[in-house]
Amino acid sequence: MKPEDIIIKPIITEKTNDGLQEGKYTFKVNKKATKVDIARAVEKLFDVKVLKVNTLTVKGKKKRVGVHVGKTSDWKKAIVTIDTNPKDMKYLSKGGKEVKVSKKYKDSIEEFMGA
Repeated sequence: MKPEDIIIKPIITEKTNDGLQEGKYTFKVNKKATKVDIARAVEKLFDVKVLKVNTLTVKGKKKRVGVHVGKTSDWKKAIVTIDTNPKDMKYLSKGGKEVKVSKKYKDSIEEFMGA
């Protein structure tokens, strides 16, 4: 699946806005997507470092129109925690020298509020 097919839309409510300061973003995602798929899609689309993904399935509600009773469809919600303070990674190479890798990650998703 392509990242555009996994992330359907952001969910913007009062509760999700409170989590933005902690680096938690909430998305409506494809029901078949796994946590690993969601993390890779968010990293690729928004160029951030994902630390944790929590998912839950939201059950549809019963709706009534006149005498007809139906049900809205179930959907999947993902709460993605990103790294708000990305640091450079250091490791030792073969010669024992310390090598520093600096990948440029953003510390927030600016496109989140614009959707």
